[in-house]
Parts: sequence; structure tokens; C-alpha cells
Amino acid sequence: MQIGVCSWSLQAHDPAALAERVRAAGLEHVQLALEPLRSGHWSLGELERRFSAAGLRTLSGMLGCVGEDYTSLATIRSTGGVRPDRHWAANLERARGAARIARQLGLSLVSFHAGFLPHREGQGPGSEREVLLERLRRIADVFAEQGVDVAFETGQESAATLIEVLEDLDRPRVGINFDPANMLLYDMGDPIEALALLAPRVRQVHIKDARRTEVPGTWGSEVPVGSGQVAWGAFFDTLFERSLAVDLVIEREAGDDRIADVRRARDLVRAELDRRAGARR
Repeated sequence: MQIGVCSWSLQAHDPAALAERVRAAGLEHVQLALEPLRSGHWSLGELERRFSAAGLRTLSGMLGCVGEDYTSLATIRSTGGVRPDRHWAANLERARGAARIARQLGLSLVSFHAGFLPHREGQGPGSEREVLLERLRRIADVFAEQGVDVAFETGQESAATLIEVLEDLDRPRVGINFDPANMLLYDMGDPIEALALLAPRVRQVHIKDARRTEVPGTWGSEVPVGSGQVAWGAFFDTLFERSLAVDLVIEREAGDDRIADVRRARDLVRAELDRRAGARR
């Protein structure tokens, strides 16, 4: 169970700055946004040199989809993931490029937001749900051709709906990147209950905290880890009860002092892991 940080959380403009900020956060492992490399804004060779010199390792990748607008729940519902027809061709091309980059980096996992996944009920042949499932199968196959698995990030649908989609997708190696804060931000259920339900398919965990909205249909609020509504003791109890030896990647997408917030999250995770290690001795 490695502790890492999401590269986009550190708002680095190039590989040198990213390596410096990961080290400033007191970490050695990274989940890497692949789009800067795919687009050519970053050099893969420079990234590898900077990471090697700093003693850093990439745990996994992240695929960002075209045109995602997080202004409100309504805008991300219409623009998120692979749902928008107008961006499907571009998103498939992004997936192909990201899969090649992931293979070059030796990664085994890339996560992404699939988009708000519809319930199974009332969604027959030719429905939006079936179109979305076929697109997700194609993306999973694109990555599988490069020896890379994919994981859908939680939050934009309930845990029960996500289980239904994974069953109907018929791609056993497709997993879940579990983000407890997203369950609160999107108001999609209790994070601990969701983790217990989804545990057999969880491939990676994001360490992030939030407070649930008090106004239905609006965003919750992301807060530093340990100050929100994720019950971290129960969360880690569930991880260990379900034998989830997966990487724990800190994500911070708000706040003015990201490095301090990441260090705070790192300390909480280490304390939780140490507590359980001590209990086993």
C-alpha cells in the first residue's frame, strides 16, 4: 500500500516543478495525469529524468476527457466522461494516446471519470446506457491492447449503479478508483457503505475529504483531509477487513496551500496504517 499524490493536485507547469513539489510534500509516489505527455506539452524523457533524479515512481495514470466542465453538477452531468456525442471521437483518440504513454511508463492502471452512468432499469437496446457501455468497452479494450487496466472513479453515480455497469460491461479487469470524498461531493451515498459494496473491484483509492451539500442538486465542498465527513477510522477499518492492499493516492483539488494539505493527508494516512500495524504486533 504505497502512499502517493495526484500530479494535478500540485499544479505544476512542467516535470521539474512536479518533481520538486512531490518531494516538498514528503512523498515518493505519483498518480500522473497523462494528457500533458500525450499532447506533447511535456517531454516523456524529461519527466523520466526528473523522476529518476528525485527518486520518484509513477504508480498509475489518469485520463482526462475532452470538454469536462465542473462549474456545477448540471454542467458536469452534461459534459463529463465519454457521454457527450460531440467529443466521443476525440476522447477515443485521447485514450489511444494515453494507453501508449502508460505502456511506455510501465503502468498497469489508468483511472478516469466515465461520466454519469445511467441505471439499468428502463434502459434497453439502443438506449443512452447501451451507447455508453459500448464506448467504455472500446476504451477498456484500447488500454488492454497495451497491457493496461482501467478504473472508473466513483462519485457520479451510486455504488449500486456502478456495480450494475461493471456487471453489464463484461470486462473483468476493469476496476474502480475509489474516492470517498466524491460520494459526498456528488451526494451519492455513504462512503463507508459504498467501499464495502465495491471492495472486490477496487484497484486504487484516492485520499480526499469533503462535506456533503445541504442544498440538493448543488456541489458539496472539498476540505482538507481530516476536517470533513469521511469517517477515516471506519474507512481504514473497511480497507483492512476487505484485504484491500491497494495504493492510497492523495488528491487535493481546492485550497491555497496544496503542499501543506497533502502533507496533512499523508500524516493521517500514516497514522492510520501505523495504528493497524501496531494492533497486529
